Amino acid sequence: MAVKKIQEAELQNKKVLLRADFNVAVESGKVKEKFKIEAVKETLGYLLEKKCKVALASHFGRPEGKINPEFSLGQIKDDVESILGVKIVFIEDCISEKVGKALDNLNDGEVLLLENVRFYPGEEQNDEKFAKELAENFEVFINDAFSVSHRDQASVTGITKFLPSYAGFWLQKEIKEMKKIKNDFKKPAVAIIGGAKIETKLPVIKFFEEKYDNVLVGGKIANEALDQKIQFSSKVILPVDFIDDRLDIGPKTLENFNSIIGQAETIVWNGPTGKFEEEKYAFSTNEILKEILKSHAYVVVGGGETIEALEKNEAVDKISFVSTGGGAMLEYLSGNKMPGIDALAN
Repeated sequence: MAVKKIQEAELQNKKVLLRADFNVAVESGKVKEKFKIEAVKETLGYLLEKKCKVALASHFGRPEGKINPEFSLGQIKDDVESILGVKIVFIEDCISEKVGKALDNLNDGEVLLLENVRFYPGEEQNDEKFAKELAENFEVFINDAFSVSHRDQASVTGITKFLPSYAGFWLQKEIKEMKKIKNDFKKPAVAIIGGAKIETKLPVIKFFEEKYDNVLVGGKIANEALDQKIQFSSKVILPVDFIDDRLDIGPKTLENFNSIIGQAETIVWNGPTGKFEEEKYAFSTNEILKEILKSHAYVVVGGGETIEALEKNEAVDKISFVSTGGGAMLEYLSGNKMPGIDALAN
């Protein structure tokens, strides 16, 4: 399915709402996941070259439709400014005349950062009235947030009913890469699936089981698969040993995983293989990353904690493609609907 692309849009001097995904981990007031913010950089630069007045829209955390300072995007304004290299003007709302006035008052090169769209219940409910209010200060909508494109929400899909809507450069790259690892990959092909919630990961394990040579399963989902006695073919490799109370895969499993990774031509990785947030149980994840970096395979990585491992090891630039989407990547590869992409169809 082809999407309408930013390159096809009439943008000169237009007021543009750019959907980004700034739902990033923050520690001691600093952004931990710079990569997700950087993803919007090419599209933003293109819009500024066209002399557009641009506002960035995103959700942040789970404020449950209520105004909550803990989830204000204002707290990451300075980091967004330094990561994107533009002057950011933050406004404590995402709808209303205030937004229109702030947009009109932007100087050349300045960009508006709107308040968390999830402060309004209409966002997650995909309420038409809220989507219309979100749209009314703008002339064009650009979606550059693949990582939320599996959600049917006002700032992703609802708004497309009221504005000419296009895919940004990053969203286009994500779609291209997902198609590649789904249909046009070199063999031997290996998927590494970790993290938690077997019910969300099972469809993608089944997808890779059918198409790829091996699926290496670690993390909490491996424990769940073993406990639930889920049956897989011999292509799916579950751990044979663990560290401590199954908080990381053990040395025999790691050796086997790395042996398979070393022979791969294509590698897709989503989710850590141990309880990564505790240093002691990040060992296998870090060792698998080292093995991947030694390989000559085409590598696609997605998922928040997996990207965090890349950032900690300064390895983002050493991977063939890093996806901003964890859940979105799983949904796409599982063959589920992607409402945010469908809404941009030609």
